[in-house]
Amino acid sequence: MRSDVRKADLLASLVVFLVALPLCVGVAVASGVPAELGLVTGIVGGLVAGALPGSSLQVSGPAAGLTVLVHEAVDSYGVEALGVLVFGAGLVQLGLGALRLGRWFRAVSAAVVQGMLAGIGLVLIAGQVYALGDASAPASGLGKLAGLVSLPGRADPVALSVGAATIAVLLLWPRWRRGARVVPAPLVAVAVVSAVTGLFDLGVRRVEVHGLADAVRLPEAADFGRLTEVGVIGTVVAFALIASAESLFSATAVDRLHQGRRTDYDRELMAQGAGNAVCGVLGALPMTAVIVRSAANVQAGARTKASRVLHGVWLLLFTAVVPGVLGLIPVAALAGLLVHAGCKLVPVREVRGLWRGHRGEVVVLVVTAGAIVVGNLLEGVLVGLALAVAKTAWEASHVHVETEDRGEAGLVVRVLGHATFLRLPKLLDALEALPRDRAVRLELDGLRHVDHACAAALEGWAAGHGGSEGNGMSGGNGMATISRMP
Repeated sequence: MRSDVRKADLLASLVVFLVALPLCVGVAVASGVPAELGLVTGIVGGLVAGALPGSSLQVSGPAAGLTVLVHEAVDSYGVEALGVLVFGAGLVQLGLGALRLGRWFRAVSAAVVQGMLAGIGLVLIAGQVYALGDASAPASGLGKLAGLVSLPGRADPVALSVGAATIAVLLLWPRWRRGARVVPAPLVAVAVVSAVTGLFDLGVRRVEVHGLADAVRLPEAADFGRLTEVGVIGTVVAFALIASAESLFSATAVDRLHQGRRTDYDRELMAQGAGNAVCGVLGALPMTAVIVRSAANVQAGARTKASRVLHGVWLLLFTAVVPGVLGLIPVAALAGLLVHAGCKLVPVREVRGLWRGHRGEVVVLVVTAGAIVVGNLLEGVLVGLALAVAKTAWEASHVHVETEDRGEAGLVVRVLGHATFLRLPKLLDALEALPRDRAVRLELDGLRHVDHACAAALEGWAAGHGGSEGNGMSGGNGMATISRMP
Protein backbone atom coordinates (compact mmCIF):
# COMPACT_ATOMS: atom_id res chain seq x y z
CA MET A 1 0.00 0.00 0.00
CA ARG A 2 2.78 2.43 0.93
CA SER A 3 4.62 1.68 -2.30
CA ASP A 4 1.47 2.52 -4.29
CA VAL A 5 1.15 5.84 -2.44
CA ARG A 6 4.82 6.69 -3.03
CA LYS A 7 4.53 5.87 -6.73
CA ALA A 8 1.38 7.98 -7.07
CA ASP A 9 3.03 10.94 -5.31
CA LEU A 10 6.19 10.62 -7.43
CA LEU A 11 4.25 10.65 -10.70
CA ALA A 12 2.04 13.52 -9.51
CA SER A 13 5.10 15.56 -8.52
CA LEU A 14 6.53 15.24 -12.03
CA VAL A 15 3.24 16.41 -13.56
CA VAL A 16 3.08 19.40 -11.22
CA PHE A 17 6.74 20.23 -11.96
CA LEU A 18 6.00 20.27 -15.70
CA VAL A 19 2.98 22.54 -15.14
CA ALA A 20 4.81 24.85 -12.73
CA LEU A 21 8.04 25.31 -14.70
CA PRO A 22 6.74 27.55 -17.53
CA LEU A 23 4.30 29.33 -15.22
CA CYS A 24 7.02 30.24 -12.70
CA VAL A 25 9.15 31.70 -15.48
CA GLY A 26 6.21 33.47 -17.14
CA VAL A 27 4.97 35.11 -13.94
CA ALA A 28 8.47 36.36 -13.12
CA VAL A 29 9.01 37.89 -16.56
CA ALA A 30 5.55 39.51 -16.48
CA SER A 31 6.31 40.91 -13.01
CA GLY A 32 9.44 42.66 -14.30
CA VAL A 33 11.97 40.56 -12.36
CA PRO A 34 14.56 37.96 -13.46
CA ALA A 35 13.05 34.64 -14.49
CA GLU A 36 15.11 32.79 -11.88
CA LEU A 37 13.21 34.51 -9.06
CA GLY A 38 9.99 32.84 -10.19
CA LEU A 39 11.70 29.47 -9.96
CA VAL A 40 13.04 30.32 -6.49
CA THR A 41 9.49 31.05 -5.32
CA GLY A 42 8.31 27.75 -6.79
CA ILE A 43 11.12 25.91 -5.00
CA VAL A 44 10.25 27.54 -1.66
CA GLY A 45 6.58 26.81 -2.26
CA GLY A 46 7.42 23.14 -2.53
CA LEU A 47 10.16 22.68 0.05
CA VAL A 48 8.91 25.07 2.75
CA ALA A 49 5.15 25.64 2.42
CA GLY A 50 4.70 22.15 0.99
CA ALA A 51 6.29 20.50 4.01
CA LEU A 52 4.23 22.40 6.60
CA PRO A 53 0.75 21.37 7.81
CA GLY A 54 -2.38 23.03 6.48
CA SER A 55 -3.65 21.74 3.17
CA SER A 56 -2.23 18.38 2.11
CA LEU A 57 -2.59 18.57 -1.66
CA GLN A 58 -2.58 22.19 -2.81
CA VAL A 59 0.61 23.51 -4.43
CA SER A 60 2.17 26.94 -3.84
CA GLY A 61 4.29 29.15 -6.05
CA PRO A 62 4.27 32.48 -7.93
CA ALA A 63 0.77 33.30 -9.13
CA ALA A 64 -0.59 35.27 -12.06
CA GLY A 65 -3.03 36.86 -9.60
CA LEU A 66 -0.22 38.85 -7.95
CA THR A 67 1.59 39.80 -11.16
CA VAL A 68 -0.04 43.22 -11.47
CA LEU A 69 0.61 44.17 -7.85
CA VAL A 70 4.23 42.95 -7.96
CA HIS A 71 4.91 44.87 -11.17
CA GLU A 72 3.50 48.05 -9.60
CA ALA A 73 5.65 47.52 -6.50
CA VAL A 74 8.81 46.92 -8.55
CA ASP A 75 8.11 50.07 -10.59
CA SER A 76 7.52 52.14 -7.44
CA TYR A 77 10.23 50.86 -5.09
CA GLY A 78 12.69 48.94 -7.29
CA VAL A 79 13.44 45.23 -7.49
CA GLU A 80 15.88 45.55 -4.58
CA ALA A 81 12.94 46.34 -2.25
CA LEU A 82 10.92 43.31 -3.34
CA GLY A 83 12.48 41.00 -0.76
CA VAL A 84 11.54 43.31 2.13
CA LEU A 85 7.97 43.65 0.84
CA VAL A 86 7.52 39.90 0.56
CA PHE A 87 9.21 39.27 3.93
CA GLY A 88 6.88 41.77 5.60
CA ALA A 89 3.86 40.14 3.96
CA GLY A 90 5.00 36.76 5.27
CA LEU A 91 5.21 38.12 8.82
CA VAL A 92 1.70 39.56 8.51
CA GLN A 93 0.41 36.17 7.35
CA LEU A 94 2.13 34.42 10.25
CA GLY A 95 0.49 36.87 12.64
CA LEU A 96 -2.94 36.37 11.10
CA GLY A 97 -2.54 32.61 11.33
CA ALA A 98 -1.35 32.76 14.95
CA LEU A 99 -4.43 34.85 15.80
CA ARG A 100 -6.59 32.18 14.13
CA LEU A 101 -8.01 34.61 11.58
CA GLY A 102 -7.60 32.28 8.61
CA ARG A 103 -11.23 31.15 8.58
CA TRP A 104 -12.42 34.77 8.43
CA PHE A 105 -11.08 35.10 4.90
CA ARG A 106 -13.96 32.83 3.92
CA ALA A 107 -16.33 35.62 4.92
CA VAL A 108 -15.14 37.86 2.08
CA SER A 109 -17.83 38.29 -0.57
CA ALA A 110 -17.34 35.87 -3.45
CA ALA A 111 -18.28 38.69 -5.83
CA VAL A 112 -15.35 40.79 -4.55
CA VAL A 113 -12.93 37.88 -5.00
CA GLN A 114 -14.23 37.15 -8.50
CA GLY A 115 -14.10 40.85 -9.33
CA MET A 116 -10.52 41.01 -8.04
CA LEU A 117 -9.52 38.08 -10.24
CA ALA A 118 -11.38 39.54 -13.22
CA GLY A 119 -9.65 42.90 -12.82
CA ILE A 120 -6.26 41.21 -12.49
CA GLY A 121 -7.03 39.12 -15.54
CA LEU A 122 -8.01 42.15 -17.65
CA VAL A 123 -4.91 44.13 -16.67
CA LEU A 124 -2.74 41.04 -17.18
CA ILE A 125 -4.19 40.43 -20.65
CA ALA A 126 -3.86 44.09 -21.62
CA GLY A 127 -0.21 44.13 -20.52
CA GLN A 128 0.82 40.80 -22.02
CA VAL A 129 -0.73 41.59 -25.41
CA TYR A 130 2.10 44.09 -25.81
CA ALA A 131 4.65 41.42 -24.91
CA LEU A 132 3.08 39.20 -27.57
CA GLY A 133 4.32 41.69 -30.12
CA ASP A 134 7.63 42.55 -28.38
CA ALA A 135 6.28 46.07 -27.78
CA SER A 136 6.56 48.23 -24.66
CA ALA A 137 3.38 48.62 -22.59
CA PRO A 138 2.09 51.84 -20.94
CA ALA A 139 2.26 51.94 -17.15
CA SER A 140 -1.41 52.38 -16.19
CA GLY A 141 -4.27 49.96 -16.75
CA LEU A 142 -6.28 52.52 -18.72
CA GLY A 143 -3.17 53.41 -20.72
CA LYS A 144 -2.73 49.75 -21.66
CA LEU A 145 -6.33 49.52 -22.85
CA ALA A 146 -6.14 52.80 -24.79
CA GLY A 147 -2.83 51.82 -26.38
CA LEU A 148 -4.29 48.66 -27.90
CA VAL A 149 -5.67 50.80 -30.73
CA SER A 150 -2.18 51.70 -31.95
CA LEU A 151 -0.55 48.36 -31.06
CA PRO A 152 -0.88 46.69 -34.52
CA GLY A 153 1.41 49.32 -36.03
CA ARG A 154 4.10 48.80 -33.37
CA ALA A 155 3.98 45.04 -32.87
CA ASP A 156 6.51 42.67 -34.42
CA PRO A 157 4.53 40.29 -36.69
CA VAL A 158 6.99 37.44 -36.06
CA ALA A 159 6.61 37.76 -32.29
CA LEU A 160 2.83 37.97 -32.68
CA SER A 161 2.90 34.74 -34.65
CA VAL A 162 4.96 33.06 -31.91
CA GLY A 163 2.51 34.22 -29.23
CA ALA A 164 -0.53 33.21 -31.27
CA ALA A 165 0.99 29.76 -31.89
CA THR A 166 1.49 29.35 -28.14
CA ILE A 167 -2.15 30.16 -27.43
CA ALA A 168 -3.27 27.81 -30.21
CA VAL A 169 -1.32 24.91 -28.66
CA LEU A 170 -2.74 25.72 -25.21
CA LEU A 171 -6.26 25.49 -26.63
CA LEU A 172 -5.78 22.44 -28.84
CA TRP A 173 -3.50 20.17 -26.79
CA PRO A 174 -6.07 19.42 -24.00
CA ARG A 175 -8.42 17.98 -26.64
CA TRP A 176 -6.07 15.00 -26.88
CA ARG A 177 -6.89 13.76 -23.41
CA ARG A 178 -4.40 10.94 -23.34
CA GLY A 179 -1.52 13.22 -24.28
CA ALA A 180 -2.66 15.98 -21.92
CA ARG A 181 -2.57 13.54 -19.00
CA VAL A 182 1.05 12.72 -19.68
CA VAL A 183 2.44 16.16 -20.60
CA PRO A 184 0.59 19.35 -19.57
CA ALA A 185 -0.39 21.90 -22.20
CA PRO A 186 1.75 24.83 -20.86
CA LEU A 187 4.96 22.81 -21.17
CA VAL A 188 4.04 21.51 -24.63
CA ALA A 189 3.20 25.00 -25.87
CA VAL A 190 6.40 26.62 -24.60
CA ALA A 191 8.62 23.69 -25.65
CA VAL A 192 7.21 23.45 -29.19
CA VAL A 193 7.31 27.18 -29.84
CA SER A 194 10.83 27.48 -28.39
CA ALA A 195 12.04 24.60 -30.59
CA VAL A 196 10.52 26.11 -33.75
CA THR A 197 11.88 29.54 -32.90
CA GLY A 198 15.38 28.11 -32.40
CA LEU A 199 15.20 25.87 -35.47
CA PHE A 200 14.34 28.72 -37.82
CA ASP A 201 16.42 31.26 -35.87
CA LEU A 202 13.51 33.69 -35.62
CA GLY A 203 14.50 37.16 -34.49
CA VAL A 204 12.30 37.49 -31.40
CA ARG A 205 13.16 38.56 -27.88
CA ARG A 206 14.06 35.70 -25.54
CA VAL A 207 14.18 35.33 -21.77
CA GLU A 208 17.27 36.90 -20.26
CA VAL A 209 19.26 34.48 -18.11
CA HIS A 210 21.00 36.15 -15.16
CA GLY A 211 22.07 33.06 -13.26
CA LEU A 212 20.66 32.10 -9.89
CA ALA A 213 23.52 33.68 -7.91
CA ASP A 214 23.08 37.04 -9.65
CA ALA A 215 19.27 36.99 -9.54
CA VAL A 216 18.92 36.23 -5.81
CA ARG A 217 19.59 39.31 -3.68
CA LEU A 218 19.46 39.11 0.10
CA PRO A 219 17.87 42.23 1.65
CA GLU A 220 20.27 44.53 3.48
CA ALA A 221 19.70 46.30 6.80
CA ALA A 222 18.92 49.57 5.01
CA ASP A 223 16.18 47.88 3.00
CA PHE A 224 14.27 46.95 6.17
CA GLY A 225 14.17 50.63 7.08
CA ARG A 226 11.75 51.15 4.21
CA LEU A 227 9.10 49.27 6.17
CA THR A 228 8.44 52.55 8.01
CA GLU A 229 7.22 54.22 4.79
CA VAL A 230 3.44 54.52 4.50
CA GLY A 231 3.37 53.40 0.88
CA VAL A 232 5.54 50.37 1.61
CA ILE A 233 3.34 49.37 4.55
CA GLY A 234 0.27 49.59 2.33
CA THR A 235 1.93 47.37 -0.28
CA VAL A 236 2.96 44.83 2.36
CA VAL A 237 -0.60 44.63 3.68
CA ALA A 238 -1.95 44.30 0.14
CA PHE A 239 0.50 41.48 -0.60
CA ALA A 240 -0.48 39.68 2.61
CA LEU A 241 -4.25 40.03 2.32
CA ILE A 242 -4.55 39.25 -1.37
CA ALA A 243 -2.11 36.33 -1.22
CA SER A 244 -3.92 34.96 1.83
CA ALA A 245 -7.36 35.30 0.26
CA GLU A 246 -6.22 33.64 -2.96
CA SER A 247 -4.53 30.80 -1.06
CA LEU A 248 -7.49 30.07 1.21
CA PHE A 249 -10.06 30.26 -1.56
CA SER A 250 -7.85 27.89 -3.53
CA ALA A 251 -7.80 25.56 -0.52
CA THR A 252 -11.60 25.51 -0.48
CA ALA A 253 -11.69 24.65 -4.17
CA VAL A 254 -9.05 21.92 -3.79
CA ASP A 255 -10.94 20.33 -0.88
CA ARG A 256 -13.85 19.81 -3.25
CA LEU A 257 -11.62 17.84 -5.62
CA HIS A 258 -10.58 15.07 -3.23
CA GLN A 259 -11.90 13.02 -0.31
CA GLY A 260 -8.82 13.26 1.91
CA ARG A 261 -8.03 15.43 4.89
CA ARG A 262 -9.63 18.89 4.85
CA THR A 263 -7.64 22.11 5.08
CA ASP A 264 -6.83 23.69 8.42
CA TYR A 265 -7.10 27.34 7.34
CA ASP A 266 -5.09 28.84 10.19
CA ARG A 267 -2.21 26.38 9.71
CA GLU A 268 -2.31 26.88 5.94
CA LEU A 269 -2.12 30.64 6.45
CA MET A 270 0.95 30.19 8.65
CA ALA A 271 2.52 27.85 6.07
CA GLN A 272 2.01 30.51 3.41
CA GLY A 273 3.47 33.12 5.77
CA ALA A 274 6.55 31.01 6.47
CA GLY A 275 7.04 30.45 2.74
CA ASN A 276 6.73 34.15 1.95
CA ALA A 277 9.13 35.05 4.75
CA VAL A 278 11.74 32.73 3.19
CA CYS A 279 10.99 34.11 -0.29
CA GLY A 280 11.53 37.60 1.11
CA VAL A 281 14.91 36.66 2.59
CA LEU A 282 15.91 35.37 -0.87
CA GLY A 283 14.56 38.47 -2.64
CA ALA A 284 12.08 36.35 -4.64
CA LEU A 285 8.47 36.78 -5.74
CA PRO A 286 5.58 36.38 -3.29
CA MET A 287 3.82 33.06 -3.39
CA THR A 288 0.26 31.84 -3.03
CA ALA A 289 -1.46 28.52 -3.37
CA VAL A 290 -2.30 28.17 -7.07
CA ILE A 291 -5.44 26.37 -8.19
CA VAL A 292 -4.04 25.33 -11.60
CA ARG A 293 -1.06 23.48 -10.09
CA SER A 294 -3.14 22.20 -7.18
CA ALA A 295 -5.82 20.76 -9.47
CA ALA A 296 -3.10 19.14 -11.59
CA ASN A 297 -1.67 17.59 -8.42
CA VAL A 298 -5.03 16.09 -7.40
CA GLN A 299 -5.91 14.92 -10.90
CA ALA A 300 -2.50 13.26 -11.26
CA GLY A 301 -3.36 11.03 -8.29
CA ALA A 302 -1.39 12.63 -5.43
CA ARG A 303 -2.11 11.09 -2.03
CA THR A 304 0.08 13.05 0.41
CA LYS A 305 2.05 16.28 0.71
CA ALA A 306 5.13 14.41 -0.62
CA SER A 307 4.09 15.23 -4.19
CA ARG A 308 4.22 18.98 -3.68
CA VAL A 309 7.53 18.76 -1.79
CA LEU A 310 9.03 16.69 -4.61
CA HIS A 311 7.87 19.18 -7.23
CA GLY A 312 10.03 21.75 -5.41
CA VAL A 313 12.97 19.32 -5.58
CA TRP A 314 12.57 18.95 -9.36
CA LEU A 315 12.43 22.75 -9.77
CA LEU A 316 15.62 23.06 -7.70
CA LEU A 317 17.43 20.44 -9.81
CA PHE A 318 16.33 22.15 -13.03
CA THR A 319 17.49 25.57 -11.79
CA ALA A 320 20.84 24.17 -10.65
CA VAL A 321 21.60 21.86 -13.59
CA VAL A 322 20.15 23.37 -16.78
CA PRO A 323 19.36 27.07 -16.16
CA GLY A 324 20.61 27.97 -19.65
CA VAL A 325 17.49 26.38 -21.16
CA LEU A 326 15.56 29.46 -20.04
CA GLY A 327 17.44 31.54 -22.61
CA LEU A 328 15.82 29.55 -25.42
CA ILE A 329 12.28 30.58 -24.46
CA PRO A 330 10.73 33.46 -26.46
CA VAL A 331 9.14 36.17 -24.33
CA ALA A 332 6.16 36.13 -26.71
CA ALA A 333 5.56 32.47 -25.83
CA LEU A 334 5.39 33.31 -22.11
CA ALA A 335 3.12 36.24 -22.93
CA GLY A 336 0.78 33.87 -24.75
CA LEU A 337 0.82 31.60 -21.73
CA LEU A 338 -0.16 34.47 -19.44
CA VAL A 339 -2.81 35.84 -21.81
CA HIS A 340 -4.38 32.38 -21.69
CA ALA A 341 -4.11 32.39 -17.88
CA GLY A 342 -5.57 35.89 -17.70
CA CYS A 343 -8.60 34.85 -19.74
CA LYS A 344 -9.25 32.07 -17.22
CA LEU A 345 -9.30 34.66 -14.42
CA VAL A 346 -12.27 36.47 -15.99
CA PRO A 347 -15.34 34.56 -14.68
CA VAL A 348 -17.60 34.82 -17.73
CA ARG A 349 -19.68 31.74 -16.89
CA GLU A 350 -20.09 32.78 -13.25
CA VAL A 351 -21.34 36.23 -14.32
CA ARG A 352 -23.99 34.65 -16.53
CA GLY A 353 -25.20 32.49 -13.66
CA LEU A 354 -25.21 35.37 -11.17
CA TRP A 355 -27.07 37.67 -13.53
CA ARG A 356 -30.09 35.37 -13.49
CA GLY A 357 -30.58 35.42 -9.73
CA HIS A 358 -28.17 37.81 -8.02
CA ARG A 359 -27.72 40.92 -10.13
CA GLY A 360 -26.44 42.89 -7.16
CA GLU A 361 -23.49 40.50 -6.95
CA VAL A 362 -22.74 41.17 -10.63
CA VAL A 363 -22.65 44.90 -9.92
CA VAL A 364 -20.13 44.35 -7.09
CA LEU A 365 -18.02 42.11 -9.36
CA VAL A 366 -18.01 44.54 -12.29
CA VAL A 367 -17.31 47.61 -10.14
CA THR A 368 -14.43 45.84 -8.37
CA ALA A 369 -12.89 44.77 -11.67
CA GLY A 370 -13.37 48.23 -13.17
CA ALA A 371 -11.79 49.95 -10.16
CA ILE A 372 -8.74 47.70 -10.46
CA VAL A 373 -8.37 48.51 -14.17
CA VAL A 374 -8.81 52.26 -13.63
CA GLY A 375 -6.81 52.54 -10.39
CA ASN A 376 -4.80 49.74 -8.82
CA LEU A 377 -5.34 46.40 -7.16
CA LEU A 378 -5.59 47.59 -3.55
CA GLU A 379 -7.95 50.45 -4.35
CA GLY A 380 -10.14 48.15 -6.41
CA VAL A 381 -10.44 45.57 -3.64
CA LEU A 382 -11.28 48.27 -1.06
CA VAL A 383 -13.96 49.71 -3.37
CA GLY A 384 -15.38 46.23 -3.89
CA LEU A 385 -15.45 45.46 -0.15
CA ALA A 386 -17.16 48.79 0.62
CA LEU A 387 -19.76 48.18 -2.09
CA ALA A 388 -20.38 44.63 -0.88
CA VAL A 389 -20.94 45.86 2.69
CA ALA A 390 -23.28 48.60 1.47
CA LYS A 391 -25.20 46.09 -0.65
CA THR A 392 -25.56 43.71 2.29
CA ALA A 393 -26.72 46.52 4.58
CA TRP A 394 -29.28 47.63 1.99
CA GLU A 395 -30.62 44.12 1.49
CA ALA A 396 -30.74 43.44 5.23
CA SER A 397 -32.73 46.61 5.98
CA HIS A 398 -36.04 45.50 4.48
CA VAL A 399 -39.05 47.36 5.93
CA HIS A 400 -42.65 46.47 5.17
CA VAL A 401 -45.59 48.64 6.26
CA GLU A 402 -49.07 47.10 6.65
CA THR A 403 -52.20 49.19 7.30
CA GLU A 404 -55.48 47.87 8.79
CA ASP A 405 -58.60 50.07 8.89
CA ARG A 406 -60.75 49.38 11.98
CA GLY A 407 -63.43 51.92 11.23
CA GLU A 408 -64.22 54.25 14.12
CA ALA A 409 -61.39 52.71 16.15
CA GLY A 410 -58.89 54.19 13.69
CA LEU A 411 -55.98 52.71 11.76
CA VAL A 412 -53.52 50.08 12.90
CA VAL A 413 -50.17 50.37 11.13
CA ARG A 414 -47.67 47.52 11.52
CA VAL A 415 -44.01 48.00 10.62
CA LEU A 416 -42.12 44.76 9.94
CA GLY A 417 -38.46 43.92 9.23
CA HIS A 418 -35.31 45.98 9.90
CA ALA A 419 -35.70 49.74 10.27
CA THR A 420 -32.38 51.44 9.46
CA PHE A 421 -31.50 54.84 8.10
CA LEU A 422 -31.15 53.28 4.64
CA ARG A 423 -34.92 52.64 4.55
CA LEU A 424 -35.97 55.73 6.50
CA PRO A 425 -37.24 57.68 3.43
CA LYS A 426 -39.48 54.75 2.44
CA LEU A 427 -40.80 54.39 5.99
CA LEU A 428 -41.57 58.09 6.42
CA ASP A 429 -43.23 58.27 3.01
CA ALA A 430 -45.59 55.46 4.03
CA LEU A 431 -46.42 57.07 7.37
CA GLU A 432 -46.89 60.58 6.02
CA ALA A 433 -49.29 59.25 3.40
CA LEU A 434 -51.72 58.20 6.19
CA PRO A 435 -54.78 60.42 6.67
CA ARG A 436 -54.15 63.04 9.37
CA ASP A 437 -57.76 63.06 10.61
CA ARG A 438 -57.73 59.45 11.82
CA ALA A 439 -56.40 57.93 15.01
CA VAL A 440 -53.39 55.76 14.32
CA ARG A 441 -51.89 52.97 16.37
CA LEU A 442 -48.34 52.23 15.23
CA GLU A 443 -47.32 48.65 16.11
CA LEU A 444 -43.62 47.93 16.03
CA ASP A 445 -43.67 44.41 17.45
CA GLY A 446 -42.70 43.03 14.04
CA LEU A 447 -39.47 45.01 13.89
CA ARG A 448 -36.38 42.89 14.42
CA HIS A 449 -34.11 45.90 14.61
CA VAL A 450 -34.51 49.67 14.69
CA ASP A 451 -31.57 52.05 14.69
CA HIS A 452 -31.37 55.42 16.43
CA ALA A 453 -32.26 57.44 13.33
CA CYS A 454 -35.46 55.47 12.73
CA ALA A 455 -36.43 55.46 16.40
CA ALA A 456 -36.11 59.25 16.56
CA ALA A 457 -38.04 59.66 13.31
CA LEU A 458 -40.90 57.43 14.52
CA GLU A 459 -41.18 59.32 17.80
CA GLY A 460 -41.12 62.60 15.91
CA TRP A 461 -43.83 61.42 13.55
CA ALA A 462 -46.03 60.29 16.47
CA ALA A 463 -45.51 63.61 18.23
CA GLY A 464 -46.39 65.44 15.05
CA HIS A 465 -49.69 63.59 15.00
CA GLY A 466 -50.46 64.63 18.55
CA GLY A 467 -49.60 61.28 20.13
CA SER A 468 -46.88 59.75 22.25
CA GLU A 469 -45.16 56.47 22.94
CA GLY A 470 -47.33 54.15 25.00
CA ASN A 471 -49.08 50.83 25.17
CA GLY A 472 -52.69 51.60 24.23
CA MET A 473 -54.82 53.02 21.45
CA SER A 474 -54.84 56.76 21.36
CA GLY A 475 -58.14 58.51 21.71
CA GLY A 476 -59.46 61.26 19.50
CA ASN A 477 -59.02 62.10 15.88
CA GLY A 478 -55.63 62.83 14.41
CA MET A 479 -53.67 61.23 17.23
CA ALA A 480 -50.99 58.54 16.99
CA THR A 481 -49.66 56.07 19.53
CA ILE A 482 -46.59 53.85 19.29
CA SER A 483 -47.46 50.48 20.75
CA ARG A 484 -43.87 49.35 21.37
CA MET A 485 -40.39 50.62 20.59
CA PRO A 486 -37.87 47.71 20.31
